[in-house]
This record gives sequence, structure tokens and C-alpha cells, in this order.
Amino acid sequence: MLRLFSLLFFCVISFNASAAVSETQDNSALVALVEQLPSTKLNKMAPLIKAIAATSTPQVQDILQPLMTGDLYYLKSNKQVVAAHKNEQNQYQLTDVLTAEVLPAVAKSAIKKVRTNNRLRGQIRDLLANLDLTHQDKTVRLEAVKQLLQNPNQTGITSVTNLIKGEQDEQVRELMLVILLIDQLDTGSTAEKLSAAQQLSGRLESKVKNELVKQLDLLPEQPENEELRAVLSQSIDDIEQQATVYGLVENLFFGLSLGSVLLLAAIGLAITFGVMGVINMAHGEMMMLGAYTTYVIQQMFPNLIEYSLLMAVPAAFLVSGFVGVLIERGVIRFLKGRPLETLLATFGISLILQQLVRSVFSPLNRQVQAPQWMTGSLEINPMLSLTYNRLYIILFALMVFFSLLMILKKSSLGLHVRAVSQNRDMARALSIKSSWVDAITFGLGSGIAGIAGVALSQLTNVGPNLGQAYIIDSFLVVVFGGVGNLWGTLVAAMTMGTFNKFLEPSMGPVLSNIIVLVGLVLFIQKRPKGLFPQKGRSAD
Repeated sequence: MLRLFSLLFFCVISFNASAAVSETQDNSALVALVEQLPSTKLNKMAPLIKAIAATSTPQVQDILQPLMTGDLYYLKSNKQVVAAHKNEQNQYQLTDVLTAEVLPAVAKSAIKKVRTNNRLRGQIRDLLANLDLTHQDKTVRLEAVKQLLQNPNQTGITSVTNLIKGEQDEQVRELMLVILLIDQLDTGSTAEKLSAAQQLSGRLESKVKNELVKQLDLLPEQPENEELRAVLSQSIDDIEQQATVYGLVENLFFGLSLGSVLLLAAIGLAITFGVMGVINMAHGEMMMLGAYTTYVIQQMFPNLIEYSLLMAVPAAFLVSGFVGVLIERGVIRFLKGRPLETLLATFGISLILQQLVRSVFSPLNRQVQAPQWMTGSLEINPMLSLTYNRLYIILFALMVFFSLLMILKKSSLGLHVRAVSQNRDMARALSIKSSWVDAITFGLGSGIAGIAGVALSQLTNVGPNLGQAYIIDSFLVVVFGGVGNLWGTLVAAMTMGTFNKFLEPSMGPVLSNIIVLVGLVLFIQKRPKGLFPQKGRSAD
């Protein structure tokens, strides 16, 4: 056992020593190559750059990156190669590219740039991308493979050929295989092209379809090419069929996201319209106030952008809800039973609120910054990606909907709201204060509209006319779903949003809106009470 242990210890020491020697040799070779940069002529730079990249040392990135961007210099005094950047004093701050040592700043006259041109920059870009193919981080390797797929070069293809067997990540390995198959489709024999076309069938990368179409167009119409032509055509058809399916899924996603916005905009209107019978034309301005509340919070707490939306949701609910209660107590309660007059009064209030916002914030649109966790998209495959902001809005709208549903079903407030909406006189006879139920209901609906404004601030610019774009659609959703019915509002909002997005690609946004509107009018002619009409003695 002692001998075995000694043998293993000797092997480990020998391996580490050989690795250290190899690393020292690579560093020595790199130093020798870098020392040639100042004196090498421009037409001899290409093989020198390739030799530097071939050393595969950690310093290669620090040398090639500034050379590509034009920041690689050498000191005239001793030919030391450095990366140089101009500072505020118009001097150049230097960093040794081999040791990463920061050197004293010098004047422009003390250094000279290592010359390069566009051809060399393209070579360096390819070499840097190929270096990333061996990076430890899977994300870096995956991005490098994607770049190579879009801009293939022979050096990269050779690297992929050598690396694909040792690649551990399945996603990276599949993309490497696609690169090799595309190269085989372009340069291989007829049998190799036939095999590559069969294996590329169903791949969703845009480069794959483009290459298949190109090969089909270039293929001579000869009897010996008929089999290859059929396989190329079949592969293209398979890709197009999958593209159609994923296009429908993407339209469905965008339709649900639009439906979620309509749901947030209409859900507050549904309960106020259902309980009080008030046509509130200022509902859009409650959304506008919620959006401006988000903007104000981001201005007050610029260092808390990541949490600004979480802070804005309760703040917008309180601001819009408070304004809604003021409107109900100051105007609406004096106009009960006169829907036309409430329409005119709330329309006037909407104009007042718009002008107030213009006076405070100016008529210009305001940009609300999206937090980092709402930017970007969830990539399902190369043809389908779901943007995080719309995905979160869908989830948020459903959360608000079910929260409101629980309040109306399980709380005493919800019991009183349902009692007043079904039979106001009977509710008052049972000592329910219908006037305060009206105020709280109007405030609740306005507060939810404010929350909708928070969501809208992530999809569009915040301006005084923000709510006007959604008020008509909100009323249509309420009437289509059934006045005062939350489930009807949910179904109507998602249906309208989905139909709109499916019609837009073929008919355009204006014509699709017109078709949806005409369809709703025809539907209401047949079912005036909507999809889910209210039930009870006083439903009429």
C-alpha cells in the first residue's frame, strides 16, 4: 500500500510539473510573439495574429480585443506593448497586455498604435469567437456557436469539428452539429448533401432554412439530382409547417397579453358599472393616474428601479382609489339613476384630470424604466420567444382577477356589493348602507384601474391620453362579457384580445378592430345581456 501511495503521489507531482512546464512554454511563446507586433508590417500581421491566438493563453483576449478596437499601442522608448485609453487629462492610461500591470499615464507622443485594417479586424473577430468555443461558461460557448452559425468561417468550422466530441452540454453540441451539417450541405458530395438535408429537417434556425433554399435554387435540374431535390423540398416544408404552428402560438401569446391588459382595464369598470349603473368615462384617467404614479416613484427612488413596480402597485391603487372615492362622493352620488348625466359628468372629469396632468407633468410623454427582471425574453426555440414583460402582465392580471374574485365571494364587503348589485332596495331594507357601498365600490374599481396603469407603463409611454386608448375597449369587454360578471369579463377580454391579434397579420390593426367591433355589435343584437348575464329578480 505504501508503494502504491508513493507511485500515485509521484504521478500527480509529475502531471502538475508537466502542466506547469507546458504553461510556461505557452507564456514564453506568447511573449515572443507579442514582441514582434511593433515591428511587423501590415501585410505580415495575419499569420502573427493567428499564432498569438493559437497559444490559447488567458492573455490572448487582452491582446486581440484592444487590437480589434484600435486601442493597442507600444511605447516608443522600449517597444512595450500596452492597451491605452485616453483619460480626462488628455493623456493615455496604459496597461501591460501580458501582465495586466497598470503603467503611468503618458502623452500621445510617447506611444504609437499597432496598425491594423478591416480585413485583420474581421480575422480577429473570428478568432475571438473561436476562443469562446472553449470557454468554461456554457452561456459564452452557446453564444459563440450562435455567432458562428450566423457568420461561419473555416477556422471556426475546424474548431467545432475538433471540439464537438468533447462538448458536454447537449444544446451547444446540437448547434455545433448544425454548423457541421450546413458546411457539409455546402461543400460535400451528393450523398453527403443528401444525408445533411435529411438531418437538418425540422431545425428551426433561420440559417438552416436559408441554406436549404439556397441549395435547392442552385441544384441543376438533372435526373441524378431528383432525390436530393425531393429531400431538400421536404425539409423546407417540414420547417415551414413548424414555423406556422409556432407562429400561431406566438399570436396566441400576444392575444392573451392584450387580453390581460383589457382585463385589467375593464375589471374595475365591470364592478362599478354592474353595482351602480354608472357609465364612468373617467375610468381611463384612473389608469393614467396609476401610470403616472409609477413614473413618480421611479423619479423619487432612482436607485430602486428593480423594486419600483412592486412599490407602485399599492401606491397606484391608493392614489386612483382615493380619487375615485372623491369623484363618487363629490359628483356621482348626486346623479344616481341618471346614466346619461353621469356619462357627461365623468367625461368632464376626465378632461379636467387630463389637463391637470398636463399642467403638472407637461403634455410630453414620460418614459417609465423597466426593471431588469422584466426585460428580455424567454426563448422556447429559435422561432418562438415570450417577452418577459408581457408574460408577467398575463400572470399579474390573473392574480388581480382571482384576488378580486375572492374579495367579492368571501368578504363581508363582497357580500354587500353583491346584495346592492342584485337588489338595492332590499339591501337597504336589511340595513346595508348602499351609499357607502357605492363609494367603496367606485374606489375599488378606480384602484384596480390604477393597477392597470402600472402594467400599461411597461408596454407604452406614459402620457395624458394614455387611458383614452382603452376606455372604449373596456366598455365593449364589460358589455360582451355581461354587466357585473367577473368571469364574463375574463372570457370577453381574452377572446377580444386573441381575435384581434389573429386578425392583425392578414388585415392590419385598423381593419381587425373594425371586424371585432362589428362582430360584437352582431353578438349583442342576439344576446343583449352578454355572455354571462346577471341572474336574480332585479336582473332586468
